[in-house]
Amino acid sequence: MEDIVHLLPDSIANQIAAGEVVQRPASVVKELLENSIDAGATEIKLVVKDAGKALVQVIDNGKGMSVTDARMSFERHATSKIRTAEDLFKIRTMGFRGEALASIAAVAQVEMKTKRGDDELGTLLQVEASEIKKQEPTATKDGTSISVKNLFYNVPARRNFLKSNPVELRHITDEFQRVALANAEVNMTLLNNDLEMHQLDAGKLSKRIVQLFGRNYQQQLIPCQEETPHVKVEGYVGKPEYAKKTRGEQFFFVNGRYIRNNYLNHAVNTAFQGLLKEDYYPFYVLFIEMDPLHVDINVHPTKTEVKFDDDRMLYGIINSSVKQALGSFNVTPSLDFNTDVNFEQFTSPDRSTSYSQTSSTKDNQYAQFKNIDAKRDMAKNWESLYDFARKEDIIPDDQLEQEMPSPTVTFSSRIDDEVDEDQLMPSKIYRLHNRYLIRQVKSGMTIIDERAAFERILFERYDARLKSDKGASQSTLFPQQISLNPSDYSLVMEIKSEIQQLGFEFEEMGQHMIVIQGVPAELSNCNEKEIFEELLEQYKFNRRELGLHQKDNLCRSLAKRTAAIKCKSMGDQEAEQLIDQLFACKQPNYTPDGSPTYKLISLDKIKSWFSS
Repeated sequence: MEDIVHLLPDSIANQIAAGEVVQRPASVVKELLENSIDAGATEIKLVVKDAGKALVQVIDNGKGMSVTDARMSFERHATSKIRTAEDLFKIRTMGFRGEALASIAAVAQVEMKTKRGDDELGTLLQVEASEIKKQEPTATKDGTSISVKNLFYNVPARRNFLKSNPVELRHITDEFQRVALANAEVNMTLLNNDLEMHQLDAGKLSKRIVQLFGRNYQQQLIPCQEETPHVKVEGYVGKPEYAKKTRGEQFFFVNGRYIRNNYLNHAVNTAFQGLLKEDYYPFYVLFIEMDPLHVDINVHPTKTEVKFDDDRMLYGIINSSVKQALGSFNVTPSLDFNTDVNFEQFTSPDRSTSYSQTSSTKDNQYAQFKNIDAKRDMAKNWESLYDFARKEDIIPDDQLEQEMPSPTVTFSSRIDDEVDEDQLMPSKIYRLHNRYLIRQVKSGMTIIDERAAFERILFERYDARLKSDKGASQSTLFPQQISLNPSDYSLVMEIKSEIQQLGFEFEEMGQHMIVIQGVPAELSNCNEKEIFEELLEQYKFNRRELGLHQKDNLCRSLAKRTAAIKCKSMGDQEAEQLIDQLFACKQPNYTPDGSPTYKLISLDKIKSWFSS
């Protein structure tokens, strides 16, 4: 029998490697930018067209290459970064495997111009599908310029799997941001379709953060620094009040290399314990400097996952440094984010010591303690409490005793299968903690969550708008400008038509800025800037955690954030209308994410609480 094992041609081997190294245009951007950094460039220009599908070009003023080096750089496993196996444990450069250019050239049309400072002429190389098409001397500037055109032109199946231009551009800007954060001393420029997205001047890390994410980040940065004989940690963390519901603005760099590490993320989040709302994430950019012998970066093709020989030690250092940074800036926890502080002190007087002891606070606490004593005296006469409950025809409850909600008007409405029409009886509606509506029915009582009910109502309203392509919009009296980071700006452009169908009217002003000129009619009395930013945050959260369809995601996001804002100022008449609208919904029982909008508590259940 003839032999069946044989070596693959370089062109095929390079395409296989490209499947790991080059997954999308952003992969090309990452590899080329890192090569420029390794070449010692102080100025880097990134040019993309058609979200990198048509062109990705990186121009730098680095060392440049000789004729031989330029030709060898397109061979597999050809690198200037390492020479022996021991070098793998001393790596401080971004690249080292020697696969990037070979993999890129296997699936694209590549043109390279490069020149060293001492050479009179540079070198021009043109490569297509791993084949050298042209190599000749050329006049060019010192440094290197690499143009990658028509990515995946010879692998149409891979090209068809690329996402829309806004999505691919967002991935490109993410890679650009990471390299820019790690190299604040380098001037960097990003052009998309001949429009300047970023012009970053060399400077301190804090300046680079503000340039990338916006001026409002200048207010939230807290310096973080810790140094031990083995590890140095420095960078910035954001103040807790600026935390967001979505991840994506958490950056770890090890020896200048961006990494992903859930264990270290947990170290930072633990340091913020008690300072953040549930499911909120702080901003941070932290740099870890350590001996390369103690970290293995050769565990993943993208080099974003690394292994530490003592990750517990590193966890403790990071956690301690973040806590120390927060403490040095007098960042103290807020004990409760959902309830009224004054009422919380009333129900739990021992918590009062956690708040600042100003004279006015002490006076308030004294008055609250007097009320508590009065309540205790009243509780001794339990018969009078029973008479009161019987006269009002309600069941006494300890929480309702402390803060009896004010009654609103009587309502009658459509009820779902759980509450029959014949159970309805004229009854008052009580508001509990400005969040819940309590209504008596023949079989017991119904407790309605205002926020959940409003979320269901708005979701069905927004869903109908997207299906009918009509959105009721209310013009704003004073148009508001919103400055977005490049990633969020790309996202807005991606879902622009759907946002406008919901009722938002806005115009692009360039430099990642939009002007809000109209909002959905039910948001006319809200802060337009706040609600728009909240919509984006919730949309990103839903997309990452739930993987929702674009339109369904938008409806859910806007409904959830609008409900949270509107219910804060809901009056009694609005509460009555809310109940009518809830039971007119197609599905009044649950919110879009499956949470109940109300609960029916039977009289038998209530009686069982008091039976011996």
